[in-house]
Amino acid sequence: MAGLYIHIPFCRRKCHYCNFYSLASVKYFDDLISALTKEIVLRKDEVVTPLETIYFGGGTPSMLGPRQLEMLMETIYKNYSITKNPEITLEANPEDISAQQLQNLKQNRINRLSIGIQSFFDNELKYLNRIHSAQKAIESVKLSQDEGFDNISIDLIFGLPNATSNSWSKNLEQAFQLRVPHLSCYALTVEPSTALARFIENGQMKNVSDELFEEQFEILLNKTTELGYQQYEISNFCLNNHYAIHNTNYWFGKPYLGVGPSAHSYNGRKRKWNVPHLKKYIDAITHGEVPSESEMLTTEQKFNEFIMTRLRTRWGISLPELEKQFGKKLLTHFNGSIKKYLNSGHLQKISDRITLTRTGKFISDGIIAELFYDEN
Repeated sequence: MAGLYIHIPFCRRKCHYCNFYSLASVKYFDDLISALTKEIVLRKDEVVTPLETIYFGGGTPSMLGPRQLEMLMETIYKNYSITKNPEITLEANPEDISAQQLQNLKQNRINRLSIGIQSFFDNELKYLNRIHSAQKAIESVKLSQDEGFDNISIDLIFGLPNATSNSWSKNLEQAFQLRVPHLSCYALTVEPSTALARFIENGQMKNVSDELFEEQFEILLNKTTELGYQQYEISNFCLNNHYAIHNTNYWFGKPYLGVGPSAHSYNGRKRKWNVPHLKKYIDAITHGEVPSESEMLTTEQKFNEFIMTRLRTRWGISLPELEKQFGKKLLTHFNGSIKKYLNSGHLQKISDRITLTRTGKFISDGIIAELFYDEN
């Protein structure tokens, strides 16, 4: 099965920490929708299996009007084979959520919401340069539930320099009270060329702390475990198997098509990415060309991606599958590389599967980097 990702780059305001391709503007919005529908048609032959998932990301896809969303969905359903019960996700910000908007989304087949809450505290939202208030965050989830959305994920950020571990605990408790079936919880990361990076460099904001990250990650693991949430990926937790199917398919290396400026695609052999420039994207698509670059992956690159994505999940790495995909040479490399982490208790072997232990999850990035294969 395949997935389709549609990138909507517009935002009402740029968050301080964001390094995704997005614009605090609505200029060219209608032109973008026209270009997206054309790209969806232009690239339909790249998808050879039915779509299992459709994902509207951004940016802020909840800024889409009902007619704009309808045009995109009609184009997709007209040109692609779709499975019987696809997961169709739309990322939404609390300030865009109203009863009318939710009804429009349901009418256009959206059956999963990913709501960018980030925090239930106003001072933390201000630090992140979010528009919505803490009260609006709570109301947006409750309203979505009232309108019949039962497949809801919310994003939360921990490790904020102006937050405490007590406030992080209360953020989680508020999420639990709302009984959302899926949580995506990310540590604040200072990405280059973001407003946050500049503010920290100029001394206007405090830098993030590894100690605070570890303390709050510990709280996250303890509280989600107590409430029955399954950590199925380092940053993702769910109740009752409410996995994010679209993202899980990424981690398992399934093919997907990405449309829109900066969107990435993968067919199992080659990665392709569109130009991260709205006007160049629109102009090229208007002339029937997809403005993209591509890279044919080597066996070593595919192996490293396999390690990076699989080890972050609860399913880990199957040794027979690794050997089947990459051969004895890379299996031998992997078995040799994991020895010290098995001995230190950061990795564990259960039957023929390698997974991170609880302590390993705290240093997962470092472990994964050491397991990569470099022919040089």
